[in-house]
Amino acid sequence: MRLPVAAHTGRPWRIHALTPDFRVEDVWALPTPGGRDDFPRLVAGMASGEVGRGAPRVVRALFALRWALGRLFGWDRPADGGRGGPSLRDRLPADLRASPAPARRSAGFTALYQLPDEWAGELANRTMHGVMHLGWVPDGNGGYRGQMAVLVRPEGRLGAAYMGAIRPFRHRVVYPGLLRTIERRWQAGEAAAPR
Repeated sequence: MRLPVAAHTGRPWRIHALTPDFRVEDVWALPTPGGRDDFPRLVAGMASGEVGRGAPRVVRALFALRWALGRLFGWDRPADGGRGGPSLRDRLPADLRASPAPARRSAGFTALYQLPDEWAGELANRTMHGVMHLGWVPDGNGGYRGQMAVLVRPEGRLGAAYMGAIRPFRHRVVYPGLLRTIERRWQAGEAAAPR
């Protein structure tokens, strides 16, 4: 379920201090009910890469089209100090740099840090610099669930146009399909450990 931006900005996440120049693009409640200590299971499941592979065919086709266009137009060449800017790892305070080694990648995002209730990863290319933030939040019924926020800093006019063009696909096709896959895998207990 899509949530208002305040569901992310109203929590004391550490990511806020690292991303003042990013905008919150999307916030989603994840269908991952659990207990206080189940957050590592969510991170491991997202980092396994299985979520995307198990997504509906139309979602996989949209991702394949995006990666093909990226190759064709050179959007996904590694961003250096120019387009995409430096890594947010450069902004990490000492305690986050010293946090336990997080899952290295999740859905193409490179991990920044992991805490008991928070994980963040980044992806930078010639269209945007993005952050996927996973949190573990009380569900109001004595349990917990995952919450995902996507933060973005578009790169110039191309990035702004790109983000505007993909918005309807993200909201109507991609996220709903991914959420169904996450829910199915979570209920089956498939995300218990990294693969």
